[in-house]
Amino acid sequence: MNAIVAQGDAKRALSPAASQATADHTQYLTFMLGGEVYAIGILAVKEIIEYQGLTEVPMMPSCIRGVINLRGAVVPVMDLATRFGKEMTEVTKRTCIVIIEMEAAGERQVIGAVVDAVNAVLEIPAAEIEPAPRFGAKINTDFIAGMGKVNGKFVILLNVDSVLSMAEMDALAALGSGAAQVATAIHA
Repeated sequence: MNAIVAQGDAKRALSPAASQATADHTQYLTFMLGGEVYAIGILAVKEIIEYQGLTEVPMMPSCIRGVINLRGAVVPVMDLATRFGKEMTEVTKRTCIVIIEMEAAGERQVIGAVVDAVNAVLEIPAAEIEPAPRFGAKINTDFIAGMGKVNGKFVILLNVDSVLSMAEMDALAALGSGAAQVATAIHA
């Protein structure tokens, strides 16, 4: 994936049958992460870009890999695997950054999410979506919007607002900063 794919182009490029979502069908961008298939609503996806050099920012939570320059804007990039308590994503030829736009506290926020590989845009009927499980999930169930059934298998539908919550990231960064100050004081 050498070129940047804009949201409208992502629908055409990834799914020839992509069309306007109806009340009982919603389109999702599916991607791989640690051998599992995850999905997010296509309307939250701004674009998909090739993984490129990041600028690391000190004192950030471990799930924030750094920031990128996206046409003059500073965009934080989160490693979803690390966010879910797994090992950091290994960068390969298929590794992508999914640029996601969301509304938080009345403000538009843009954040990148590192994924192993982007699969396709799928239309999943509402009747094929089960509620998030209460136990036994490999990730925090607050992160799960539902479980979509696709070809006899489940796709984990992510709750973008919860997974990418910058307020929670700020709290984690503050905890990290506080821990670093305590560690410095102890060693002084």
